[in-house]
Amino acid sequence: MVDDTGGRRESSSRRRFLVAGGAAAITGLAGCSGGTGGDGGSGGGGASSGTNSASGDGGSGESGDPLLAEASAFDPESPNWEENNYRSTPLIDAGYERGSRADLESMGSREVDEVPHGEPVRETPDDESEWLEPDTLVFTESPSEDVQGRYEEDFQAVFDRIEEETGLPVEYNRVNSYAASVEAMRSERAHIANFSTGTTCFAVNLCGAVPFAAGIAPDGSFGYRLFATTRADADGIQSVEDFADDDVRMAHAEPASNSGHQAPSALFDQYFDVTADEDYEVNFSGGHSQTTRGIAAGDYDAGPICSTCFLDTVEADSNLSFDDFKVVWASDPFPNGPVAYRYNLHPDIQEGIRNAWLDSDFADTAYAERTGYEEYVPIEYRRHWYDIMVIQRYNGVEYTQGALSE
Repeated sequence: MVDDTGGRRESSSRRRFLVAGGAAAITGLAGCSGGTGGDGGSGGGGASSGTNSASGDGGSGESGDPLLAEASAFDPESPNWEENNYRSTPLIDAGYERGSRADLESMGSREVDEVPHGEPVRETPDDESEWLEPDTLVFTESPSEDVQGRYEEDFQAVFDRIEEETGLPVEYNRVNSYAASVEAMRSERAHIANFSTGTTCFAVNLCGAVPFAAGIAPDGSFGYRLFATTRADADGIQSVEDFADDDVRMAHAEPASNSGHQAPSALFDQYFDVTADEDYEVNFSGGHSQTTRGIAAGDYDAGPICSTCFLDTVEADSNLSFDDFKVVWASDPFPNGPVAYRYNLHPDIQEGIRNAWLDSDFADTAYAERTGYEEYVPIEYRRHWYDIMVIQRYNGVEYTQGALSE
């Protein structure tokens, strides 16, 4: 049983104490600790906002949702989710879909002696006969939390830098699922990858991935949030608690997705007493874009969505508007999907790959335009992914290929 910090009952069979540090990690993710991430679903400060009219962000007429706050009432430092929900427009206008450089620095400064779940990042083998020296380096990416519709030509700037640093050409290999990206590196058909946030833990454990860099936007913003999302006209859905209704059809992205499945399964359970697959049926949509479009079309009533994927999907579809959606809760920031290489690459190749991302300025390149990142900063798996591992431990995740693709 997990401490009920939100004053809610302790009931689910999945609700249990975490080992030292775990509960605090999940508390921070829910925003309960305040700070730049805002307050979360289980309480927190912030002045109450106007609640009984449609928001001023493009809506019209009166709303039947008494918690729907005016757009002008949204305060990114204190959204006060217990008393308010918002159309998504003011959140996007405030840049709330991402965290800050301070969030990144806070993640990286944590004292973490060992990983809380699974195995640590593998070390480069001491035996030189085990080093991998391919003639061509293969780069792959999956449909991850910060990847939307990129193509081979978008990566040319970084591929050129890799070739400069390693002397090896780079081949692009796009895959269509989280599981396929991990399998490609496990089988040595890929040597470098841009994994999704949730898939990173599987990649470390199953294929010897070494996450080493994550992107920072030009304004210093970092990462993404979980948006608990529904349609703007869904007056009967006013909070996460309302997801536990037989008439509400819920979409999750994919089993390994952090914001699309793993995080909501843990955070909704602990802080709202709403347990996925117990209080509502999980329908996997296949990805964040599919969840977003499915909610808009009425195929689903609500779902957890990666905030940056939500932004990209709505901006890319002229039939969608941010005014079409309502957010009833948001998490504190998570790290965006990292760049990683295989642990047994020749040390010189590893160094060249690191230099290509960490020592480069990608401003004014197609790569920066498509990714949103002009610079990359070093990350450390055990520190920056600590919260993700705690969430996956809470959910009882086993790092197997079957669990990744089920």
